[in-house]
Amino acid sequence: MQELMTSWNADVAAQPQWVQIWLNVMVAVLALGGLVFSFMRVEARWVFAGFVAGAVAMFALYSQMGYVRLLGLGHVIFWTPVLIYLFRRRSQWRVKETLSGKWIVLAAVVMTVSLVFDYTDVIRWLMGGR
Repeated sequence: MQELMTSWNADVAAQPQWVQIWLNVMVAVLALGGLVFSFMRVEARWVFAGFVAGAVAMFALYSQMGYVRLLGLGHVIFWTPVLIYLFRRRSQWRVKETLSGKWIVLAAVVMTVSLVFDYTDVIRWLMGGR
């Protein structure tokens, strides 16, 4: 596992700076924020679970294929239903009243932006773009 993480860190470090920053933003908002707000919001528990499941899927793919466009498939599979769930519950977000509601908006934006990249990468990979 340590070898896998070392390899992952090297591949991430080879990416443009904006990609590295974006990965850190996703971890901060979805994993850390999801964990913190999971004590008070069911939406946060789903975001956190989706983040973990997507990460596990991504690392499983990475261990078999390396740093390829198909890695976004973990996000596509696990984050798409979470995002749909969030939007179906938007009437209960209470954005103006609660910090957790504001976080849900931020999490939904981060997931949406990421999924745009992920769907694009997966489609490109399926069309032969490696």
